[in-house]
Amino acid sequence: MSDTTTDTVDRPRGYAKGRAKREEILQAAIVTFAEVGYHGASLREIAARVGISHPGLLHHFPTKAALLEAVLEHRDAVDEAGFAEELEQGRGYLEALVRLAQRNALRRAVVEVFAGLSTEATSAEHPAHRYFDERYADVVSRSRAELERLADEGRLRPGVDPAVAARTVVALMDGLQVQWLYSLERPRAERVDMAADLRAYLDLIIAAPAAD
Repeated sequence: MSDTTTDTVDRPRGYAKGRAKREEILQAAIVTFAEVGYHGASLREIAARVGISHPGLLHHFPTKAALLEAVLEHRDAVDEAGFAEELEQGRGYLEALVRLAQRNALRRAVVEVFAGLSTEATSAEHPAHRYFDERYADVVSRSRAELERLADEGRLRPGVDPAVAARTVVALMDGLQVQWLYSLERPRAERVDMAADLRAYLDLIIAAPAAD
């Protein structure tokens, strides 16, 4: 006869340990992918960083592609939570993008992973190709919708095409991330400020609300 009380206690404890180990693997994968890219990373190296065996890692992530997918999903979950909070606090979509750029300045490894993988994944054979293709389409679409809304309010400056501006905003964010990574080797005063530069561009294309 089993001890149901012990089962009830041990099951949540084991589940919590499993979640903690999974999180530890994800963080190790982020660092490894940032350093050597997806193709250069090995599951054995990631397992060694976490202090578990290769079969132990496979228990959580059966393939490197599955681990990559989990890393990207983890990044999206963190970003979406922060983004939703910004919107709930009354900030507009584009201002939320600026504040996302601010948060990214505190997450070097995550930015390195994204910058590296987005370049690697242009190949249709890359396991993250579809993810990045769909992600870019979604972000451009959401940015365009917001810019079109501002155009309807008469707040886009003359000559600004919402479709072109939407692609430019997304390209600017990605380009600033790369320049920011390079600038980290310079004195602090010379480093790229991603949020400030993004806000400066938005100020060029968007007029302030008319005074009442």
